[in-house]
Amino acid sequence: MSTQCNQCNIRRILTLSLILITLAAHADRPRVGLVLGGGGARGAAHIGVLKELERQHIPVDAIAGTSMGAIVGGLYASGVTPDELEEIVTSLNWAAAMSDSPPRSNLSYRRKQDHAYYPIGLEVGIRDSELLLPMGLVEGQKLDLILRELTTKVANIDDFDALPIPFRAVATDIVTGEAYVMGQGDLARSIRASMSVPAILAPVLVDGHLLVDGGIAANLPIDVLRSMDVDIIIAVDVEFPLYTADELDSGLAISEQMLTALMHRETVRQIETLSDNDVLIQPKLGTFNSSDFANIAETIEPGAVAAREAVARLSSIALDESQFAEHVAQRSRPRLDNSRLAFVRVIHDGSTSPGRMKSILDVHAGDFVDTQQLESAAEKLFGHYQLEQVSYKLVDESGATGVEFQARSKSWGPNILKFAVSLENDFEGSSAFNVGTRLTKVDINTTGAEWQTDLRIGTDPRLRSEFYQPLGTSSRFFLAPRVDLQQSNLYAFAGDDKTARYRLSESELGFDIGARIGLVGEFRLGSYLGTGGARVKVGDPALPNLTFDTGGLLAQFRFDTLDDAQFPRQGMRANLTWNQSSPSLGADERFASVEVGFEKTWSRGKNSWQLGVEYATTNDTPNGIQDLFQMGGFLRLSGLERGEVSGPHAALARLMYYRRISESTGGLLDVPMYVGMSAEMGNVWQTRSDMSFDTAMVNGSIYAGFDTIIGPVYFAVGFGEGGSTNYYMFFGAPPR
Repeated sequence: MSTQCNQCNIRRILTLSLILITLAAHADRPRVGLVLGGGGARGAAHIGVLKELERQHIPVDAIAGTSMGAIVGGLYASGVTPDELEEIVTSLNWAAAMSDSPPRSNLSYRRKQDHAYYPIGLEVGIRDSELLLPMGLVEGQKLDLILRELTTKVANIDDFDALPIPFRAVATDIVTGEAYVMGQGDLARSIRASMSVPAILAPVLVDGHLLVDGGIAANLPIDVLRSMDVDIIIAVDVEFPLYTADELDSGLAISEQMLTALMHRETVRQIETLSDNDVLIQPKLGTFNSSDFANIAETIEPGAVAAREAVARLSSIALDESQFAEHVAQRSRPRLDNSRLAFVRVIHDGSTSPGRMKSILDVHAGDFVDTQQLESAAEKLFGHYQLEQVSYKLVDESGATGVEFQARSKSWGPNILKFAVSLENDFEGSSAFNVGTRLTKVDINTTGAEWQTDLRIGTDPRLRSEFYQPLGTSSRFFLAPRVDLQQSNLYAFAGDDKTARYRLSESELGFDIGARIGLVGEFRLGSYLGTGGARVKVGDPALPNLTFDTGGLLAQFRFDTLDDAQFPRQGMRANLTWNQSSPSLGADERFASVEVGFEKTWSRGKNSWQLGVEYATTNDTPNGIQDLFQMGGFLRLSGLERGEVSGPHAALARLMYYRRISESTGGLLDVPMYVGMSAEMGNVWQTRSDMSFDTAMVNGSIYAGFDTIIGPVYFAVGFGEGGSTNYYMFFGAPPR
């Protein structure tokens, strides 16, 4: 027994000795720091470097990064592996990430209408008689949510020294021009701040500092890493090289050279501080463009090659396989598990009640922590209101995890201008050109009231204003008083020939009460009172001018689940309008009319089909030409001119096919192109009993369409019965 005890004691002593020797060896090992410079898409080379460092068993004890280096370094410091990083940067749709528009399904019905009729992305604010612009082309809404999803597992860590690998992100304080180092706080926000390219991505406010891309002040922050108590520095420089004299052949190239030269000077100064024990890695990326995110994967292997070329310098700090495995294991930290949310709150810096905003969300206390659900909720809140950004953060309070949504009002608000432009020409002497703007005053009170005014000048001028007042902080019901003044052209035809052009003027006051239907639609019931006239502008001067009064009740149901307003791939859109014209409410005539419109879109691959149906009828034939339903024009019996036939009863069935023929480049200026055709059947009738398939006309069209930043652009040819042909060209927002 005593012999066995002695053997046990000897075994314990040997084990303890081995542990002490290992600890002593680790204590003597120099601390290795990694600094990752900025360089846009060139920065994916950092991933190749990381893969090679791990293959060589090189430990990393601290990381500092700028811009793209902050993304790669911050994610690696949080526990993301190099292989996972490669999958992230190569599979991410960078063009979509650099967009603020949420999926259309997350837009409220009112915001869907904004985007459909005012598609130009530029917004301008008005405050105290001063025009204000956003601080960047992109506010970074989607990018922020992507970074939050990627860092969720360490979202409860505020001290970056407590990450699996201590980390620092470097940005530039745009007020002072000095480098700003972030070692605590919100990791996703810090990374986002470090990559805020001026004029492209909006600055980020962190602890009272307005921050932009760190590359301006410290693109390779070696001194930041040195302050993290490291013994050996591995610096990875992916900065774009200076142009040669022959390459400086444009003003743009010279401007780029000036900025690169300023950054390069500081980078060289930082590199000169490296000692003989430090290692500089400069992947051979040539003139690979910093903005070429579509081909970002091409930079990863050059990073790995450059790290392999430094193997002789790195071998002195390499660990053996067991030591490196232990090093990686020691980097692990407790991660946020799939616990349930203890609370959900919304913080808003404007007047709208956070309680009203919270009622929009489909995230509740008791739900599991689900990043996709939290991201969808943030985008839904962003799409419902006129906000600059909606972010979320997981927070710990009293040992419980909850989520805090942070809604920030537009810094260029609260009066927001959106724009539209349209041009239409049928090459038969009929053309129209309009420029429009929508002014929306948001955040008027705690219930989320809006005052919206449309102004259009051109062929069809219009002034329309509506005050939208929800009836409570969580109510879906609303009141909407409105005023509408507009002019348009009406044409009179004799057969295929235009005989006259009337100038129609209308003015109307209305008051609606309604209810929003989730994010997909709304129902309204209201009354209206108006007046108008039609004057002959072209044609026989003996033709009479017309005047009329209108008044009555109006009910309308509108529904929209299309995934795109102009070239949808799936979803439905419907409209049902009932109008009761009544002399007791000021109208000249008594009649009731019903208009129904429906379209359904479905797709497979690049091919899309759309089925549309329209029907309109009246119970008594009105005398005024302004109350007749018109047919003719592109996709509404394309072989006829716009408004060529009109009557008190109308019907149209349309089947469209279109195919996207341009490949997505992933670039910010990607303009999708489509070719398509339509088959249309319909007509107008003087009596409902005349409506039949036998009396319907068959028309069709072929067209090319482009989805541009100003709205759709179409070039089309329409065909009608008897060989009639019409040509169309139009662009911009559709008529409204």
